[in-house]
Amino acid sequence: MQCVILAGGLGTRMRALCDSLPKAMIPVLGKPFLFYQLEWLARQNVRQVLLCIGYRGSLISAAVRDGAKFGLSVAYADEGEAPRGTGGALRLAHDLGLLEEGFFVLYGDAYLPIDLLPVWQTSDSGSVPTMTIMRNEGRWDRSNVVFRSGNLILYDKYASDPAALGMHYIDYGLSVLTREMVVAKIAAGEVTELARVLNHLSIEGRLRGHEIFERFYEIGSPAGLADFTKFVCSGMNGGQTPAEYC
Repeated sequence: MQCVILAGGLGTRMRALCDSLPKAMIPVLGKPFLFYQLEWLARQNVRQVLLCIGYRGSLISAAVRDGAKFGLSVAYADEGEAPRGTGGALRLAHDLGLLEEGFFVLYGDAYLPIDLLPVWQTSDSGSVPTMTIMRNEGRWDRSNVVFRSGNLILYDKYASDPAALGMHYIDYGLSVLTREMVVAKIAAGEVTELARVLNHLSIEGRLRGHEIFERFYEIGSPAGLADFTKFVCSGMNGGQTPAEYC
């Protein structure tokens, strides 16, 4: 299985902590956040990782290199100083010949304590676009998914009134996409967000939902970073955390 990590963003809300770092490299208890993601993927038997990098991406590639120290094979799609958005980054990865036929997509600021295999099975082994979702009721962020009777009816990150649309679920931060979908929905060189592509797929009835019941963690905000730090200190991430940091 291949996992694409979208790690090219500027991390606007975290500028005080990462003014000179890409967000994925923010240290958590003495270790870059990205390292926790890579260790988790290795435990999930993912062996191929593609890092879509942009802002100060050389710091990521210098730290991770070929991924061997994580038990992974890591490649890079670098958009340099011309951000293309999360959707445009995927199209660049395709144009560089780096995408598998079906692949996971993970945001560079998300840590998800779940098993990947059931999600892969829902996607028919990477052949059907699938989004992980969690019942939210506005708890973690604005709800953005209508999910009924096991079917994803609508995903719209930009909905002006989620409650009026019956949105009780939220995008959990992990999807399975296909190379064919990337080519069909994103033009070469286009600047666009993956959220808009997923919205179109949901309207067309071509996006499956896989419900998750464990909470997610993120470092896109100071509060999120504090929560993830507590999670790591609890030992629940499955990695090695020096006791002196907790």
